[in-house]
Formats: sequence, structure tokens, C-alpha cells
Amino acid sequence: MLKKYIAYILGAMVLASSSLQAKPENEPTQSKPNVLMLLFDDMRFDTFSYRDGPVSTPNIDALANQGIQFNQAMTSTGLCSPSRAALFTGRWGHKNGLEDNIYLFHSRYEELPPEQGGLIKRAADEGYFVGYAGKWHLGAEGTGLRGADYVYDADDLHHERFERGWAPREIANKVKQYNQGKRDANGEKHMYYQTLPGTFKDTETARIVEHGQKMMRQAADKKQPFFGVVSFHQPHPPYRVPEPYASMFDPETVELPKNHLRDRVNKPMSQDEPYWPWHDVEHLTDTDWRKMRTFYYGAVAMLDDAVGQLIETAKEEGLYEDLYIVFAGDQGSMLGEHGLYDKGPYAYDELMRMPLFVRVPGEEPKTINRQVSMLDIAPTLGDWMRLPADGDVDGRSLVPLIKHGDKAEEGQVDKALYAYEWYNGGWFGIRAIRTPEYKFVWNPGETRDELYDLQKDPVEIENQIDNSEYQKVRSAMIELLEQELVRIEDPLLGKYHRHMKNYQ
Repeated sequence: MLKKYIAYILGAMVLASSSLQAKPENEPTQSKPNVLMLLFDDMRFDTFSYRDGPVSTPNIDALANQGIQFNQAMTSTGLCSPSRAALFTGRWGHKNGLEDNIYLFHSRYEELPPEQGGLIKRAADEGYFVGYAGKWHLGAEGTGLRGADYVYDADDLHHERFERGWAPREIANKVKQYNQGKRDANGEKHMYYQTLPGTFKDTETARIVEHGQKMMRQAADKKQPFFGVVSFHQPHPPYRVPEPYASMFDPETVELPKNHLRDRVNKPMSQDEPYWPWHDVEHLTDTDWRKMRTFYYGAVAMLDDAVGQLIETAKEEGLYEDLYIVFAGDQGSMLGEHGLYDKGPYAYDELMRMPLFVRVPGEEPKTINRQVSMLDIAPTLGDWMRLPADGDVDGRSLVPLIKHGDKAEEGQVDKALYAYEWYNGGWFGIRAIRTPEYKFVWNPGETRDELYDLQKDPVEIENQIDNSEYQKVRSAMIELLEQELVRIEDPLLGKYHRHMKNYQ
């Protein structure tokens, strides 16, 4: 297997430096299509029932089973603002100007530069009725500045352009109390999980649904094509849901993965730092960890109901039959794997992988096992909607895979690139390259890199970076990552060359 894989990598590397430039094979010939994006915050890839996950998600399942499922989709960065910037522009952060979170403690950035118009501006400029309901996290007033006609951006309710960032003092104070043995109402820890009062209709999720429905009703009355985004804050931590979702899963019987609270051995030191107050998890008991997981599952179940309401409205308004739909998460999240919570500067699959499927009217449902990227969404929608380019694009259109399945990229290296430049003002510069068999992670801020055998160790416990049995694999992965850094004109390429001399 090892020799076969090395031959495959080395023989196909000549193709790795070029991305597939697809022609929009399946776009409508007459009118431009209506497109709806359903976007979720910190949603993992492995939770839905259509993926054999623990949560019954009939509405999401029905949508996924009508569409093209990308079961190996990877985010660009395991952090909200930079991953969303990559989604809407199709460009890496060193090109779109946003490589860290905005608004937050220590963050350097205040917004995605307005000249980076992305999908919102491109669609508005082409005569689309553009609507955006929910989380944006790319700068206050950002969707309106780009020409959106309908805007409900919860960020705008709390922020103005260029105001000072928010410091999480309340979270820090609560975590200090937890370390002293205190708890919140109902014996819960509300900075991690909480049973909300009221019902679904009292939640921010419900408000986003209402605005998404209003947006679609307005779109149905227009003679313009429609591009809408409904972007949920859930299931981002802390996991806060009302009943019945809070009690939907039993903490005592919830199944835990093999890497749950697993000691980090031979890992980068950066993974040991609490970069956000709630990353201090020493106070969490076994019951707390279990309850957090079940509350996360409850949030996914609640979102399934939200999706069902939106799809029903699309049908009622006559939009659904010809509606292109993108269902995506911005990145995953850690629920105790490797003892980690939320997100941070690392490249584990629980954070790196994201859910992605698309509904394309007239296209037969299929499953794609090739790895695809967050950066591929913008060029794909650009093809569907026939939008003029607005600059360099690092992703590739997924139209050939949608049309022809995995065979569309037969013979090409199956790879995905991931980066983690900054985390709330701290620089890490992490670059990772993933194939179906292996993952290599370059940690330029420290002396320890990572190499995982994903076939033997899918939960990434054993770092094989110094294992002589993996020397040839390591060399092949180093070369593959270099080719990707060259392709995207990564500014860290020179540093990478210098660091990789250590492995010669």
C-alpha cells in the first residue's frame, strides 16, 4: 500500500500545480438561476443521520439525498472570519486581505476590505435581488456595502464600522468561577452549555428563519433572479438550546470517540495554550463534557427544524422547483477530541472538515468522494450565476464533479490545502496538506511538525513525523504542499523552503 501510494503521488505531482478550470456545463441557457445558500457556524461533518451520525435530521437528509454530497469537503481555515472571507471571494487570506477574526479580543482586522466584493457584490452588479439574513462576521454593514437588497445581520445590531474590539471579560469571569467550583442555574455551565427558557420561537435561530422567509417572499415578487444567504450562528459554542432540544440526548449513553480527552503526545506546544477563556477546560467533569456534546446535538436537531421551515417557505412561494441550494458549514468544532474545545490553531479533521452538499435542478443525486475546498464554492456559484470574475481565484469550479462525479478528476492528485495564519492576534502560519491517506502539517512557529496516517489512525493520535518508516511519505507530502504553496503564491514559501531543509 505504501509503495503504491508513493508512486501515485510522485507520478501525479506534475498535475498538482494547476487547478481545474471548468466551463459552466450545466448552467441555464435562458434565465439566470435562483440560488439559496444555507450556512452554519462551527457545524461538524459527522453529526447528521444521512452521514450515519447520532442526530436525526430528516429535513437536512431529504435535501442532501436530492443533491450532490461532497463527503470530503475541507474548510480553508478553522476560524470564522477567514473561512467566510475565503468562501465569498474564492481567495486565500493573503489575497483577500483577511487572515484573522474581526471584532474580537486581540484581533487586528475590522472588516473584509470593501474592494473584496465577492459573491454578494458580483451578484448585485449582475442584477440579482440579493438577500442576507444572519451571521456575516466580515465587518459591520458589509453586506449592504456590497449591494445587498435585504439585510438582517445580527452583527450590525452590536457593532459599528471600525469600533474597538470586544474583550470577553464575562466569559473569563465565569470560567474563573467554574474553576472555584461554582455553577450556573440548573447546575449547568452556561459558558459551555445551557437550557434556554422558552421555545424555538424565542431563539435567535427562529429570528433568522423569519428573516430568511421574509427575504424569499420578497424575492418571489421580484422579476430579478434571486441570490440569498441564510446564515445561522448555531451550532457555535456555547451550546444553548431550549427544550425539547436540551433533553433530546442522554449524556449517560452518548458515544464518545477514541480520541476523546486523549493525551496529546508528540504534538505542537501551541495546542496546550488557552487562547480564549473557555479553552481552560480543567474544570470540566465527565458529565460536563457529555452534556456539552448532547447540547451540540440538540442544536443540530433544532437547525434541522429551521431548515425544514425555510424549505417549506421556498415551496410555498414557488421558488423551490428550480432553486439551486448550497448547504455548508464554515468549519467544524472540537467536542473534547484531543482534550480540545471549540477551535484553535491546529488542523485536526474535526475542525478541518465541513459539511457540504448542493442541490442542482435536473442533476441526478450522487456522492463525491474527491476532496473539495471552501474556496471552490465561489467559482462554482460564479459558473451557475454567470458572474464576471472579480480577481484571482484559488478554488476550482465544482461543476465537472457535479456533472460527472469523481471520474471528472481521475488521474489528478486528490488533495486539500488548509491554513491557520492568525488566531485573534497570535501568529501561527500553519499550513496543512491532506490526501485521503495522509496529512502533513507544517507548524512554522515551532520545531515540531505533524504527519498522520489517516488509514491506520483516522483520529490523528499518533504523530509519525519522526518515524523512519514514513520518511518517503513525508518527503512526498512535503513536495505536494510545496506545489500548492507555489500555486497560490503563498508569502511563506521562502520560510517553508528553509524549514524543510531539516528533513533532507
